[in-house]
Amino acid sequence: MNRIFVGNLPWSTDDMALQQMFNEFGSVLEARIVRDRDTGRSRGFGFVSMSTPDEMKAAISAMSGKQIDGRSLTVNEAASRF
Repeated sequence: MNRIFVGNLPWSTDDMALQQMFNEFGSVLEARIVRDRDTGRSRGFGFVSMSTPDEMKAAISAMSGKQIDGRSLTVNEAASRF
């Protein structure tokens, strides 16, 4: 799966905003902010799934270190869940 980890996100980022950040690099299959179970607030990171490995690589290359609302994004290939 072509899954990207996106860290150091502004606290105000929601799923839709995350998807919009990555739309220009190809087809976003899923964009999800990880939320705290108890409060429902963003934990400051999320995951984006792209449709192809090339799209994933282009997105990582372009977005890694990008400044969003004064925060420098950490963007890399997500580790496998296994």
